Amino acid sequence: MIQTMANLQYPTSPGPIAVFDSGYGGLTVLKELLKEFPEYDFIYLGDNARAPYGDRSFDVVYKYTLEAVKFLFQKGAHLVILACNTASAKALRTIQQNDLPKIDPNRRVLGVIRPSVEAVAEITKSKNVGVLGTEGTVASQSYPLEIEKSDKNISVFQEACPLWVPIVENNEIETPGSKYFIEKNINNLLSKSDEIDTIILGCTHYPLLLPLIKEYVPQNIQIISQGQIVAQSLKDYLNRHPEIDEKIVKQGRREYFTTELSEKFDSSASIFLEKSIKSRTVYFNHLNQLA
Repeated sequence: MIQTMANLQYPTSPGPIAVFDSGYGGLTVLKELLKEFPEYDFIYLGDNARAPYGDRSFDVVYKYTLEAVKFLFQKGAHLVILACNTASAKALRTIQQNDLPKIDPNRRVLGVIRPSVEAVAEITKSKNVGVLGTEGTVASQSYPLEIEKSDKNISVFQEACPLWVPIVENNEIETPGSKYFIEKNINNLLSKSDEIDTIILGCTHYPLLLPLIKEYVPQNIQIISQGQIVAQSLKDYLNRHPEIDEKIVKQGRREYFTTELSEKFDSSASIFLEKSIKSRTVYFNHLNQLA
């Protein structure tokens, strides 16, 4: 079933929690959210037709993300989680400050970087933190900037891993070539400081690589995976904001949308969620104009 964005309005009645990602990686966050909030309704949108976002400009990522947020609002969501580090880095603040006041000041858009930063500030003892992320997330400097706000004494060392997302999405995790690049990127990161005691997986695809990552990261280094952190952060957020919680339907329903062919999305999504799903394709009005 194909849906378009034409003539859709923003419903005011309670709706689902929305989770957005440029592709499949956000499903690792959704998986943890479903464990923490089994009774809540969820809707997922993957912009797979325009993925990856990692090497796109700030302006393009912002426009793509805003388009997705508006679609999810039109599907009834009052709360959207950007389960994409690149979108959180390049679009979240602008949407929160410039767009939400015009669209609906009572709706919320949250990202995955802030919860991760808050967690790492509590975990690190050496005050030396590593970040493994996409080129876009690393270039944005979002993690160093946000960590500095939490603790100016923490030093942040970053390593861009441009091939990790394709490795996951092409199901090449166990190949020798994949292991080579994972080891290489980790060694590059660790060579920047021998005092790193905490590593943030700054992309929601990376949890699927965790068994391999652990092979090359010393056991004394804590690895932070975002799914569980985001789920716990959302639980705390809803406890502090009952007015938002009241706008979420709690009937345990799930909907999945993709800008790619639904059959292709369903096949790959089953790897992330470890279960079969049925998605629908949505065509944004300006899908190809910003490529």
